[in-house]
Amino acid sequence: MGLIILFGVFAIGLVIGAPVAFAVGLAAVTTFLYEGLPLFVGFQRILSGISVFSLLAIPFFIFAGELMLHGGISDRLVRLASAAVGRVRGGLGLVNVSSSMLFGGISGSAVADTSALGSILIPVMKEKGYDADYAVNVTVTSSIAGVVIPPSHNMILYAVAAGGGISVTQLFMAGVVPGVLMCVALAVAAYVVAVKRGYPAETFPGWRTLIISLIAALPGLMTAIIIVGGVLSGILTVTESGAFGAIYAIVVTALVYRELRWNNFKKAVYQSVRTTSLVMILVGCASAFSYLLALYSVPELLTDLLLDISDNPIVILLMLNVLLLALGMIMDMAALILICTPIFLPIATQFGMDPIQFGVVMMINLGMGLCTPPVGACLFVGSVIGKIKMEHAVRTIWPFYLALFVVLMLVTYIPVISMWLPGVIE
Repeated sequence: MGLIILFGVFAIGLVIGAPVAFAVGLAAVTTFLYEGLPLFVGFQRILSGISVFSLLAIPFFIFAGELMLHGGISDRLVRLASAAVGRVRGGLGLVNVSSSMLFGGISGSAVADTSALGSILIPVMKEKGYDADYAVNVTVTSSIAGVVIPPSHNMILYAVAAGGGISVTQLFMAGVVPGVLMCVALAVAAYVVAVKRGYPAETFPGWRTLIISLIAALPGLMTAIIIVGGVLSGILTVTESGAFGAIYAIVVTALVYRELRWNNFKKAVYQSVRTTSLVMILVGCASAFSYLLALYSVPELLTDLLLDISDNPIVILLMLNVLLLALGMIMDMAALILICTPIFLPIATQFGMDPIQFGVVMMINLGMGLCTPPVGACLFVGSVIGKIKMEHAVRTIWPFYLALFVVLMLVTYIPVISMWLPGVIE
């Protein structure tokens, strides 16, 4: 009955439109009251959930991403990508994918990627004769690179939700090859669709323009090098690298590019504080929720349920992927990481998957949820920018979904794809 109350109150909260963090917190408090547990235990769980040192890196990553969004870095990355791959048939589609790979590796946010690059590229693609649904679909699906390619604050949330013992540095490195593979697969899908629809190719601007674009984009690209390089070298912790990355982003956007005006700086601060507050409230409430999941032995119950269906690891891992994909369609990514990790991680490890590999698999699954209705934040933002209905975009997005799903299956069943790079730097 307690488990029914826990998930029932949570579901009711979602249905009535309550913020996910409040729905999680209310479900936990209600269940604590039903079980007669002291409420101070619940509040202790909330406080212990947010009193994790590695969480300090999240506001720095978010702030750095907002500064890049408002400081001109995205414009220069687009120009670099356009000069490099714009001459291919349907070149602006490839520009979109490659720009997402570059910007996603700096901002670490799929929504920021969609907002920044979509605002630049979608109108240009429509003006050049590309259909609105194609422009939106390429932008939205390629933005998932931001949650896989480091630095990604969602990976920090996963490390916290996993209960410690997982290296954030190794998680970052595990996302590099799958993230690049995702972008390659999406580039192939974008090219095939572009050829089928007869989209034009851009004129190659020349090597001089390409080199100038690279030089102009280098200061912005250095942000990712500072963040990831500082962690890999052992000179900086993840939190320290995030802080230095944010400071460097201020210097680049304000003094080098000279595009970070006071109003834009205030917007970046406001959005960073707002997003960080929402994340921390969610982390705290999810910690109390996870305590109850462990109390009711939910991972064990789900394991038994799956074993009743099959004991084949291939089938079990496929079912985990299907469950995560389905949940990603109806819930926010951060909430799912915090709630599902304590449930699904023990099952995945029991069937031979490394916790770091499962972290990457979860990022891809839930990232696909960001571009899937009805709750796909990236799909919503992209549709608004492209000025088309979400349903219209979804009708033609299947080639890009297929490309992502193929990569998901490869990462799930071929561990070396995600585990090779962490093994090299270990």
